[in-house]
Amino acid sequence: MNDRRILIVDDNPNDVELALTALDDVSAGDAEVSVASSGTEALHLLRAARDQGQLPDLILLDLKMPQMDGLAVLDAIRAETGLEGIPVVMLTTSGESRDIRESYAHGASAYVVKPLDFTQFREALRTIQAFWTALNRPPRTN
Repeated sequence: MNDRRILIVDDNPNDVELALTALDDVSAGDAEVSVASSGTEALHLLRAARDQGQLPDLILLDLKMPQMDGLAVLDAIRAETGLEGIPVVMLTTSGESRDIRESYAHGASAYVVKPLDFTQFREALRTIQAFWTALNRPPRTN
């Protein structure tokens, strides 16, 4: 059983499928990947994972989602005991400087604009995963 967990939070099924394919390519199945299609679902999954002592090592969070956007999800994660230390990488199509500034102001660990080319997207996810799940050493709360 692997010990790396990643949560993808994205409402676009095509983007989720691309991310799952890319992560499978770069991790060779060595990461347990969960998906939430809304902010509410993400918080539910995170609270359950916290209660089971199985928090993700990384959250890939889309910015532009209906009902509860990525900033609201990020605020909730940063405000909740036991979730606040999880690295959250904003993975979004927006390259607008305002979105980047606001994401960092709300506690994003990193901000990555989704490359349109699949090869570049796969390489971006490989780099993100390698850094946040292998090289980075965050404080553990569980």
